[in-house]
Amino acid sequence: MTEYNYSLATEFILIGFSDHPDLKTLLFLVFSAIYLVTMVGNLGLVALIYMEPRLHTPMYIFLGNLALMDSCCSCAVTPKMLENFISVDRRISLYECMAQFYFLCLAETTDCFILAAMAYDRYVAICNPLQYHSMMSKKLCLQMITGAYIAGNLHPAIHIGFLFRLTFCRSHIIKHFFCDVLPLYRLSCVDPYINELMILIFSGSVQTFTIIIVLISYFYILFTIFTMKSREEEAKLYLPVHPTFCLFQYSMGLSSTCILDQVQLMKSIKTYLLLFVIL
Repeated sequence: MTEYNYSLATEFILIGFSDHPDLKTLLFLVFSAIYLVTMVGNLGLVALIYMEPRLHTPMYIFLGNLALMDSCCSCAVTPKMLENFISVDRRISLYECMAQFYFLCLAETTDCFILAAMAYDRYVAICNPLQYHSMMSKKLCLQMITGAYIAGNLHPAIHIGFLFRLTFCRSHIIKHFFCDVLPLYRLSCVDPYINELMILIFSGSVQTFTIIIVLISYFYILFTIFTMKSREEEAKLYLPVHPTFCLFQYSMGLSSTCILDQVQLMKSIKTYLLLFVIL
């Protein structure tokens, strides 16, 4: 019988940007500043919406929760990445990997559903303005947010559950700046096909469902705007639509990293992912 000199891995080493040791100090300062600005901006927005009663409307409640989830996304990845810039020991345990992925996936999934809810909110406000308060009540708003958080928690919990079926006996090196499950799959000595299939099914379903809702909502919104006879009415309707659409584009780029990581990422894409995670 052939003996394999493999040891089961419970700790991993994050390579990150260690292939540029001369830039470690600069990168640490740059990403620290970005992280600080991001956290102050997002948490400041949450505090402002919470303290100002006039902003307790569905649109701003959604926006506040979106900012909160963006802060969660940054907190899941950036502190460990900054620590690795200045630390010789870049190890991370398997359970820390699970926690990091859980909170990152939680934030991204919740973002997707909140953006879909925001698109529906704008659809009701623009296409059915007289029925807005009955169709988009605070009760419905809270139900949508609760549903988004439930889905956001269930999605990563499923992948973490399937992660326990794997054992890791290959290299301990993770060529990434955070501990995502897909780089972990490549280190597994058990076939991760089922895990990869679950990622594809659930992540694809979440994005497809939310994108369809957003696209349908904005189709009706744009149709309503273009059928307006008065340019002043068009301008009034365009103002609340534009920021929400920009937020949708931003978060779709963020959440799509869950799908993009399923192929072997090139080094140029690593920077793209990093900026979306931190911002």
